[in-house]
Amino acid sequence: MIAIFHAPLLQLALPEVIVVCAALLVLAMDILFLRTCRTRIRFAVAAAIASAGCAGAILRLLLAPEQANFLNGTLVANPLTHLVQIALLVLTILTLGISVDSTFTEHVGEFVLLLLIATVGMMFLVGSQDLLVIFISLELLSLSLYILTALDKRSARSSEAALKYFLFGGMSAAFLLFGFSLLYGFSHSTSLAEIASAIHAFHLGGSHIHGSQLNPLLAIAIVTTVIGFGFKVAAAPFHFWAPDVYEGAPAPSAAFIASGSKVASFFIFFQILVVGFAGAEGSAAWSRIVPGWVPALAIVAALSMLLGNLVAIVQRSARRLLAYSAIAHAGYMLLAMVAHTQQSFAALLYYVVTYALATLGAFGVVAVVEKQTGSDQLSNFDGLSRRAPVLSFCLFIFLLSLAGIPPLAGFFGKFYLFASVLAASSSLGLLWLVVLAIAMSAVSLYYYLQVLKRVYVASPAADVEKIQSPRLSRLVIVLLAGAVVLLGCAPHLLLRWILEAVRVAGL
Repeated sequence: MIAIFHAPLLQLALPEVIVVCAALLVLAMDILFLRTCRTRIRFAVAAAIASAGCAGAILRLLLAPEQANFLNGTLVANPLTHLVQIALLVLTILTLGISVDSTFTEHVGEFVLLLLIATVGMMFLVGSQDLLVIFISLELLSLSLYILTALDKRSARSSEAALKYFLFGGMSAAFLLFGFSLLYGFSHSTSLAEIASAIHAFHLGGSHIHGSQLNPLLAIAIVTTVIGFGFKVAAAPFHFWAPDVYEGAPAPSAAFIASGSKVASFFIFFQILVVGFAGAEGSAAWSRIVPGWVPALAIVAALSMLLGNLVAIVQRSARRLLAYSAIAHAGYMLLAMVAHTQQSFAALLYYVVTYALATLGAFGVVAVVEKQTGSDQLSNFDGLSRRAPVLSFCLFIFLLSLAGIPPLAGFFGKFYLFASVLAASSSLGLLWLVVLAIAMSAVSLYYYLQVLKRVYVASPAADVEKIQSPRLSRLVIVLLAGAVVLLGCAPHLLLRWILEAVRVAGL
């Protein structure tokens, strides 16, 4: 009976099992056979084994797709979860690709193990609709990222960033767990669907006074959930960890935090609010604001767009500039959640995946420059086009995509997202948010062009040598740039799969 009970669960979790096995194999190989080898060789072998494990998990998801709902949402499998899990695995492989030439740590097996364990946490996170599994998966991801941030023992900035990340992360986890406990007390269930049913029953029972007041427990749960996930997605005013972590963490760790974790966090944040808090949306329309999670998110989105873009202007560090850019982009992505329609969800997924590709590529270029020059200061990018023309052109593509310039993926992502937000309100009540987003996008173009001005216009110092980038890192960066261009010129290559998956999931 026990074997029969666990057989469906093992089938559903087989991709995660494959990745865990690859992680353990990497650690065993590194400890038993590779300790005496050079760091680059160890990184190459570990990355190859880990990438093979991720590729095996992708093949399992593609060739033997499961559709199931195990134990009332504890583990969910459908085309949408599979699509997001494949995206996460691809981002992990690309992160491993840009980390092969790293020398920041001697603990190579541990680094790759933690990267894969974080990936497993993300895969479980996007494949569940149960509060307990969501929280455990989120903490598995977070604890792995804290250690990845601190893995450069020779850097005081890395240790300081990890400590700040851990402290803010612990605080956000406390808020999130408190909100989840209120939801359980309110609904007597940890299933998102049953929580939504309890909210509907409460409203239909007449306790929702005049449609303008929320149950106090539910209101507090909304606020604490927004605070908890606002930290995870680096939205203002819960962003204080992001600049220090982006600047202090080892480059591959920072790239992974800025890309893969964002995809998983935004996906499950949308699920919790739209599925779990169904019936408590409220309205953020300019003329008729109604209490609920929508107006709370609208305020956070507006603050993120304003603070992220305005503070990014004065940054002199490439990493910190990308951090404040990430805060601004979190504001844009929150607009899709404010709209909370199928179309806006598809736009969110397209946006966050293409954003992750561009950000991962930008971090790859920054890592190469930083390793050659010893710093990520923008002054080190002066004349980069003459020292590393291929990397410079790739950085040109990444930054213009983040700015939303056609025909790159970032342009279509913003256009589609803004259009879905406007379509969600027949009276154009959310127009104020879209206007603010467009205005802040124009501001972002200024600081992205400032970086490109240094790359293509400024002259390098006389004693600066040409930048020699590793072949594999350069290949990964070029592939990322090609993907950004391709998904901008032919967005249907990704969008058709997203739209079909969202339709089947019924969100």
